Amino acid sequence: MGIRIRYARLNITALLLTGALLFADGVASQTANNRAPAASDNPEPHLGKGYDALRQDRYDEAVKEFRAALSLDSTLTLRARFPLAVALFEMKKFDEARQEFEAVHREVGDHPNVLYYLGRVDLEERKFESAIRNLNEAAAKPPFPDTAYFLGYTYFKQGDLAAAEKWLKEAAQTNPRDARIPYQLGLMYRKQGREEEAKKSLALSDELRQREDNESRLRMECAQKLDQGLRDEARAICEQLYDPDDSEKLTELGTIYGQHGNSEAALKPLRRAAELAPQSPQMQYNLALAYFQLNRFEEARAPLANALQRWPDLFQLNALYGAVLSKLGEDLAAYQTLRHAHQLNVEDSGTADLLYSATLELARKSQGGRRYSDSFRYFEEAAKLRPQEPEPHRGMAEIYRLTRRPAQATAEQEEADRLYKRLGKLN
Repeated sequence: MGIRIRYARLNITALLLTGALLFADGVASQTANNRAPAASDNPEPHLGKGYDALRQDRYDEAVKEFRAALSLDSTLTLRARFPLAVALFEMKKFDEARQEFEAVHREVGDHPNVLYYLGRVDLEERKFESAIRNLNEAAAKPPFPDTAYFLGYTYFKQGDLAAAEKWLKEAAQTNPRDARIPYQLGLMYRKQGREEEAKKSLALSDELRQREDNESRLRMECAQKLDQGLRDEARAICEQLYDPDDSEKLTELGTIYGQHGNSEAALKPLRRAAELAPQSPQMQYNLALAYFQLNRFEEARAPLANALQRWPDLFQLNALYGAVLSKLGEDLAAYQTLRHAHQLNVEDSGTADLLYSATLELARKSQGGRRYSDSFRYFEEAAKLRPQEPEPHRGMAEIYRLTRRPAQATAEQEEADRLYKRLGKLN
């Protein structure tokens, strides 16, 4: 039995989700612990599925899951309503997104994350004055790397070219590889009659776009060589993608290495990416996954433990952390983490398998320590996780015998025997 884990690619929605979860982390850490097992009135599975869907750009599904969570607990303003608004925004349902963002705004006040999105919605609806006001306030503590770009773009649309130049130049310093920024600067210079500067800026935009195309080609060639088992040739191509100052490029490179079975090579770019972006759950997860695949479990623990303090409701973090703790022999901590992961995504069979194993181990240890009540509870939970397995019923029969309840012991042993026979026939 094993958990199915894979590298997480970084995309724009993943960055937005990072901001959403970072925004919500204080409330999430207060409410996510000590949840009851997944049930029809438990919002946790919906939250887990919603975050996963948003990360994978499945916005319709994300909206459905976050609304289901809110229908069960309307107080989940930050954990559910804010990412719901993000999903609606990505679907270009701006009226609905505004309603949700404004609801969050009324509760939390002028937080940069909310103001950024309200400004973006204003921009989409051509409400430039309101967009400038919201984005200016957000830019005081920029929640996302493109905050300055959208503020400069909005000033340009409003016709304030001096302010547009100021913010677009600041955006260029923050994101020097973003081709949109010199393109917009070029249009602004042209409108001012500064033709030479416009030509230079537009040429830079073209150069950046060509560089993006070249890097895309290199990523494809890198993956192909790794697929063919030509590691030396692959390394010569892949290392052209290494940029020690660009966390996104480093993540792309590390992901390619990791997905093609070269976890050792993945470590260098992923470690550097995690250093550059310590607040990104995707980057901490990918680094930990590389360590996990190399059986360096203690080193995998640290990035996951730190990330989970901020993002306790991300299924991928919980599932991998539970697997790491299992490998380290920390059965109780593994059980608690895997239990929460299972609540977040009850359909993931790999996590359920690991949780079953951890629960059985705790049941046996409790039995050995004569903590029969705890042992029975763990065996009973294991039986619910895997109703077809005889071992939990055999354990409960033994607990009943030890506590002198022969009738119950006989019933559980008969159930265990029935399941053993059924497994034998299936095998």
